[in-house]
Amino acid sequence: MACYEYLEKVKEMLTRAAKEQQQVIEDVIALLDRTFSNGGVLHVFGASHAGIITEELFYRAGGWIPVNPIFAEGLMLNTKPITKTSALERLHGYAEIVLEGVDFQPKDVLLVHSVSGRNALAIDIAMFVKAKNIPVVALTSVAFSSMQPSRHNSGLRLYEVADIILDNYAEFGDAAIGLPGSDLKVGPTSTVVGTALLQTIMVEVARRFAASGKPLPVFVSANVENGEEKNDYWLEKYKGRVNYI
Repeated sequence: MACYEYLEKVKEMLTRAAKEQQQVIEDVIALLDRTFSNGGVLHVFGASHAGIITEELFYRAGGWIPVNPIFAEGLMLNTKPITKTSALERLHGYAEIVLEGVDFQPKDVLLVHSVSGRNALAIDIAMFVKAKNIPVVALTSVAFSSMQPSRHNSGLRLYEVADIILDNYAEFGDAAIGLPGSDLKVGPTSTVVGTALLQTIMVEVARRFAASGKPLPVFVSANVENGEEKNDYWLEKYKGRVNYI
C-alpha cells in the first residue's frame, strides 16, 4: 500500500546497512566495548536535527550512562529564529567555543552526526578531536555528502575526516518519498535509520559486557521502583565526565 511506502523505505535501508556495513558496525562495537571497559566516555555532537541523535543516546532508560552530549548554544531546535542554527553550523571557528570545557581524554570516542557532512562546524569538531588522537566516528550519508562541495575551508567533508564512517544511506536532501505531480520529496530518513544503527551497536556492547560479567553502567527508567537509586550510583562514578549535573 502507498501509505506504507515510508516504512518499506526505512526497512530497505536497514536491511542494506545490515548487509553492507557489518564490518563497520562490528568496528564501532569493538571500539565502544574498549572505551567503556576502560572507563572512557562517548561524546556525541550533532547540530539542529542532527542533534536528535545526541538526545537519543543521552539520559534515557535502557541507554548507556557514559554518553556525554555536546549541546551548543544556538544549535538546538529551541533556537529562535531557527534559521540561526544553519548560520552557526557553517561558521568557521565556532568549534572551539562549542567544545570549551568538554573533558576529552585519550580513552574516549567522539561521534559526530551530520547528514550532509559538508558544514564547517561538524568538520572542525571532528578535526579538533582527531588532533587529540581520539577516535572519531561519523554518522553521515556518503552519497548525499559526495554530491555537494564542502563548506569547510579545507575542502574536506566529514566522511573524509573521520576514522570510521557509519552510513545512514540518506538520499540527496534526506527526504525519500516522492509525491505524485510534484518534484518535491517528503519523509526524511536520517534520524530513524541513524537511531536504529546506533542502538543496534549500543545493545551489542551491553550484551558483551553482560556476557563477560562486567558491571553495566546503563540507565534504569526513573518510572521503575528504585530506578533512580540505581542510576545515582553510576552518575556519581561519572561525575565531572558526563554532562548530567
